[in-house]
Amino acid sequence: MTTGSVPKPLAGWRVLVPRGGPWGDSVAADLRAVGASPVVAAMINFAPAADASALERALHRLAAGEFDWVTITSATTVDVLSASRAVVPPRTRIAAVGETTAAALTAASYKMDLVPAEDNSAHGLLAEWEAATQGQVPLRILTLRSDIAKPLLTEGLRRIGHDVDSVVAYRTIGVTVPESVVADVRQGLVQAILVTSGSVAEQVQLQLGPIPESTLVAAIGPRTARDARDCGLRVDVVAEERTAAALIQAVVAVAASRVG
Repeated sequence: MTTGSVPKPLAGWRVLVPRGGPWGDSVAADLRAVGASPVVAAMINFAPAADASALERALHRLAAGEFDWVTITSATTVDVLSASRAVVPPRTRIAAVGETTAAALTAASYKMDLVPAEDNSAHGLLAEWEAATQGQVPLRILTLRSDIAKPLLTEGLRRIGHDVDSVVAYRTIGVTVPESVVADVRQGLVQAILVTSGSVAEQVQLQLGPIPESTLVAAIGPRTARDARDCGLRVDVVAEERTAAALIQAVVAVAASRVG
Protein backbone atom coordinates (compact mmCIF):
# COMPACT_ATOMS: atom_id res chain seq x y z
CA MET A 1 0.00 0.00 0.00
CA THR A 2 1.27 3.46 -0.85
CA THR A 3 0.50 6.58 1.10
CA GLY A 4 0.39 10.12 -0.16
CA SER A 5 3.31 12.34 0.67
CA VAL A 6 2.84 14.91 3.41
CA PRO A 7 2.51 18.42 1.94
CA LYS A 8 5.36 20.75 2.76
CA PRO A 9 4.38 23.49 5.24
CA LEU A 10 4.66 26.42 2.82
CA ALA A 11 3.29 24.68 -0.26
CA GLY A 12 1.44 27.27 -2.34
CA TRP A 13 3.10 30.22 -0.62
CA ARG A 14 5.01 32.85 -2.57
CA VAL A 15 7.50 34.55 -0.26
CA LEU A 16 9.30 37.79 -1.06
CA VAL A 17 13.04 37.64 -0.31
CA PRO A 18 14.26 41.27 -0.14
CA ARG A 19 17.96 40.68 -0.70
CA GLY A 20 19.92 39.13 -3.55
CA GLY A 21 23.42 37.70 -3.71
CA PRO A 22 24.57 34.65 -1.75
CA TRP A 23 22.27 35.49 1.17
CA GLY A 24 19.22 35.69 -1.06
CA ASP A 25 20.16 32.49 -2.87
CA SER A 26 20.58 30.64 0.42
CA VAL A 27 17.25 31.83 1.82
CA ALA A 28 15.51 31.01 -1.46
CA ALA A 29 16.86 27.46 -1.28
CA ASP A 30 15.68 27.10 2.32
CA LEU A 31 12.22 28.34 1.34
CA ARG A 32 11.99 25.84 -1.51
CA ALA A 33 12.89 23.08 0.94
CA VAL A 34 9.70 23.83 2.89
CA GLY A 35 7.56 24.12 -0.24
CA ALA A 36 7.50 27.88 -0.84
CA SER A 37 8.07 29.67 -4.12
CA PRO A 38 10.62 32.41 -3.36
CA VAL A 39 10.35 35.77 -5.09
CA VAL A 40 13.86 37.23 -4.89
CA ALA A 41 13.72 41.00 -5.33
CA ALA A 42 16.66 42.92 -3.88
CA MET A 43 15.36 46.06 -2.18
CA ILE A 44 18.68 47.29 -0.80
CA ASN A 45 22.26 47.17 -1.92
CA PHE A 46 25.56 48.30 -0.51
CA ALA A 47 28.03 50.86 -1.83
CA PRO A 48 31.46 52.10 -0.71
CA ALA A 49 31.54 54.62 2.11
CA ALA A 50 31.33 58.24 0.96
CA ASP A 51 34.54 58.99 2.86
CA ALA A 52 36.71 56.09 1.74
CA SER A 53 39.82 57.75 3.14
CA ALA A 54 38.42 57.67 6.69
CA LEU A 55 37.85 53.93 6.40
CA GLU A 56 41.31 53.42 4.92
CA ARG A 57 42.91 55.32 7.80
CA ALA A 58 40.92 53.36 10.37
CA LEU A 59 41.91 50.01 8.85
CA HIS A 60 45.56 51.13 8.75
CA ARG A 61 45.39 51.98 12.46
CA LEU A 62 43.66 48.66 13.11
CA ALA A 63 46.47 46.76 11.39
CA ALA A 64 49.02 48.76 13.39
CA GLY A 65 47.50 47.51 16.64
CA GLU A 66 46.08 50.83 17.82
CA PHE A 67 42.77 49.32 18.93
CA ASP A 68 42.03 46.87 21.74
CA TRP A 69 38.71 45.85 20.18
CA VAL A 70 36.86 46.18 16.88
CA THR A 71 33.09 45.71 16.74
CA ILE A 72 31.39 44.23 13.67
CA THR A 73 27.64 44.74 13.35
CA SER A 74 26.79 43.05 10.04
CA ALA A 75 27.95 40.45 7.56
CA THR A 76 28.31 43.28 5.04
CA THR A 77 30.98 44.85 7.24
CA VAL A 78 32.81 41.52 7.12
CA ASP A 79 32.64 41.71 3.31
CA VAL A 80 34.24 45.17 3.49
CA LEU A 81 37.03 43.86 5.71
CA SER A 82 37.68 40.97 3.34
CA ALA A 83 37.63 43.17 0.23
CA SER A 84 40.04 45.59 1.91
CA ARG A 85 42.25 42.71 3.06
CA ALA A 86 42.03 44.21 6.52
CA VAL A 87 44.49 42.83 9.05
CA VAL A 88 43.35 42.34 12.64
CA PRO A 89 46.39 41.81 14.91
CA PRO A 90 46.29 38.85 17.32
CA ARG A 91 46.06 41.15 20.35
CA THR A 92 43.03 43.01 18.98
CA ARG A 93 39.79 41.30 19.90
CA ILE A 94 36.70 41.14 17.69
CA ALA A 95 33.09 41.49 18.88
CA ALA A 96 30.24 40.43 16.60
CA VAL A 97 26.71 41.68 17.13
CA GLY A 98 25.10 38.30 16.41
CA GLU A 99 25.38 34.76 15.13
CA THR A 100 25.01 35.69 11.45
CA THR A 101 27.85 38.20 11.69
CA ALA A 102 29.95 35.73 13.68
CA ALA A 103 29.44 33.08 11.00
CA ALA A 104 30.55 35.55 8.33
CA LEU A 105 33.68 36.36 10.34
CA THR A 106 34.52 32.69 10.68
CA ALA A 107 33.96 32.09 6.97
CA ALA A 108 36.33 34.98 6.19
CA SER A 109 38.98 33.50 8.53
CA TYR A 110 38.72 36.20 11.17
CA LYS A 111 38.73 35.11 14.80
CA MET A 112 35.75 36.03 16.93
CA ASP A 113 36.05 36.79 20.64
CA LEU A 114 32.58 37.94 21.69
CA VAL A 115 29.03 37.41 20.44
CA PRO A 116 25.92 37.99 22.60
CA ALA A 117 24.53 34.74 23.98
CA GLU A 118 20.93 35.94 24.14
CA ASP A 119 20.09 39.20 22.36
CA ASN A 120 21.73 39.48 18.93
CA SER A 121 21.75 43.27 18.84
CA ALA A 122 23.76 46.29 19.92
CA HIS A 123 21.83 46.24 23.20
CA GLY A 124 22.72 42.59 23.72
CA LEU A 125 26.39 43.24 23.02
CA LEU A 126 26.46 46.14 25.47
CA ALA A 127 24.73 44.04 28.13
CA GLU A 128 27.53 41.45 28.00
CA TRP A 129 30.43 43.84 27.40
CA GLU A 130 31.52 44.50 30.98
CA ALA A 131 31.70 40.81 31.89
CA ALA A 132 33.55 39.96 28.67
CA THR A 133 36.14 42.69 29.20
CA GLN A 134 36.40 42.19 32.99
CA GLY A 135 35.49 45.82 33.55
CA GLN A 136 38.58 47.22 31.83
CA VAL A 137 38.15 50.96 31.18
CA PRO A 138 39.08 52.72 29.03
CA LEU A 139 39.63 50.47 26.04
CA ARG A 140 40.43 51.72 22.54
CA ILE A 141 37.60 50.51 20.34
CA LEU A 142 36.88 50.79 16.61
CA THR A 143 33.21 50.50 15.66
CA LEU A 144 32.50 49.88 11.98
CA ARG A 145 28.96 50.54 10.75
CA SER A 146 26.62 51.40 7.91
CA ASP A 147 25.97 55.05 7.11
CA ILE A 148 22.35 54.73 8.26
CA ALA A 149 22.93 52.62 11.38
CA LYS A 150 21.89 54.19 14.66
CA PRO A 151 24.99 54.77 16.83
CA LEU A 152 23.61 52.77 19.75
CA LEU A 153 26.75 50.71 20.25
CA THR A 154 29.15 53.64 19.89
CA GLU A 155 27.19 55.80 22.32
CA GLY A 156 26.79 52.95 24.79
CA LEU A 157 30.50 52.17 24.82
CA ARG A 158 31.35 55.84 25.29
CA ARG A 159 28.95 56.09 28.22
CA ILE A 160 30.82 53.23 29.90
CA GLY A 161 34.00 55.27 29.51
CA HIS A 162 35.73 53.76 26.49
CA ASP A 163 37.69 55.62 23.79
CA VAL A 164 35.66 54.87 20.65
CA ASP A 165 36.32 55.67 17.00
CA SER A 166 33.16 55.21 14.90
CA VAL A 167 33.76 54.84 11.16
CA VAL A 168 31.32 54.26 8.30
CA ALA A 169 32.31 51.09 6.44
CA TYR A 170 29.67 51.19 3.70
CA ARG A 171 26.50 52.90 2.48
CA THR A 172 23.07 51.28 2.26
CA ILE A 173 21.08 52.29 -0.82
CA GLY A 174 17.57 51.44 -1.98
CA VAL A 175 16.99 49.38 -5.11
CA THR A 176 13.88 49.76 -7.29
CA VAL A 177 12.04 46.45 -7.55
CA PRO A 178 10.42 45.30 -10.82
CA GLU A 179 6.90 46.58 -11.49
CA SER A 180 5.69 42.99 -11.76
CA VAL A 181 6.69 42.35 -8.14
CA VAL A 182 4.95 45.53 -6.97
CA ALA A 183 1.79 44.48 -8.81
CA ASP A 184 1.86 40.95 -7.38
CA VAL A 185 2.25 42.22 -3.83
CA ARG A 186 -0.53 44.79 -4.11
CA GLN A 187 -2.86 42.21 -5.67
CA GLY A 188 -2.27 39.79 -2.80
CA LEU A 189 -0.38 37.27 -4.93
CA VAL A 190 2.54 37.17 -2.48
CA GLN A 191 1.66 35.41 0.76
CA ALA A 192 4.61 36.58 2.89
CA ILE A 193 7.29 39.27 2.93
CA LEU A 194 10.55 38.80 4.83
CA VAL A 195 11.82 41.97 6.49
CA THR A 196 15.48 41.65 7.43
CA SER A 197 16.44 45.17 8.55
CA GLY A 198 15.08 48.63 9.15
CA SER A 199 16.35 49.74 5.74
CA VAL A 200 14.48 46.87 4.07
CA ALA A 201 11.35 47.84 6.01
CA GLU A 202 11.59 51.39 4.68
CA GLN A 203 11.84 50.15 1.10
CA VAL A 204 8.95 47.71 1.54
CA GLN A 205 6.74 50.49 2.86
CA LEU A 206 7.91 52.97 0.22
CA GLN A 207 7.77 50.73 -2.84
CA LEU A 208 5.19 48.06 -2.06
CA GLY A 209 2.72 49.69 0.31
CA PRO A 210 -0.05 49.48 1.13
CA ILE A 211 0.50 45.80 1.95
CA PRO A 212 -2.69 43.69 1.75
CA GLU A 213 -3.95 42.43 5.12
CA SER A 214 -3.76 38.88 3.78
CA THR A 215 0.01 39.16 3.24
CA LEU A 216 2.13 38.09 6.21
CA VAL A 217 4.89 40.55 7.12
CA ALA A 218 7.66 38.76 9.03
CA ALA A 219 10.49 40.62 10.81
CA ILE A 220 13.83 39.00 11.63
CA GLY A 221 13.93 40.27 15.23
CA PRO A 222 12.49 42.74 17.75
CA ARG A 223 14.78 45.59 16.70
CA THR A 224 13.81 45.20 13.03
CA ALA A 225 10.15 44.95 14.04
CA ARG A 226 10.42 48.24 15.95
CA ASP A 227 12.14 49.94 13.03
CA ALA A 228 9.47 48.63 10.66
CA ARG A 229 6.61 49.90 12.79
CA ASP A 230 8.37 53.24 13.20
CA CYS A 231 8.29 53.72 9.43
CA GLY A 232 4.62 52.72 9.26
CA LEU A 233 4.98 49.10 8.16
CA ARG A 234 2.71 46.53 9.78
CA VAL A 235 4.48 43.54 11.32
CA ASP A 236 2.57 40.29 11.84
CA VAL A 237 5.22 37.95 13.22
CA VAL A 238 8.71 38.34 14.69
CA ALA A 239 11.41 35.66 14.54
CA GLU A 240 12.59 34.38 17.92
CA GLU A 241 16.23 34.66 16.83
CA ARG A 242 17.92 37.05 14.43
CA THR A 243 18.65 34.38 11.82
CA ALA A 244 17.21 33.52 8.43
CA ALA A 245 16.31 30.04 9.69
CA ALA A 246 14.30 31.47 12.58
CA LEU A 247 12.58 33.92 10.23
CA ILE A 248 11.47 31.12 7.92
CA GLN A 249 10.35 29.05 10.90
CA ALA A 250 8.19 31.96 12.08
CA VAL A 251 6.44 32.00 8.70
CA VAL A 252 6.03 28.21 8.81
CA ALA A 253 4.42 28.46 12.27
CA VAL A 254 1.87 31.01 11.05
CA ALA A 255 1.10 28.89 7.99
CA ALA A 256 0.54 25.85 10.22
CA SER A 257 -1.80 27.79 12.50
CA ARG A 258 -3.88 28.88 9.52
CA VAL A 259 -4.24 25.28 8.35
CA GLY A 260 -5.14 24.13 11.85
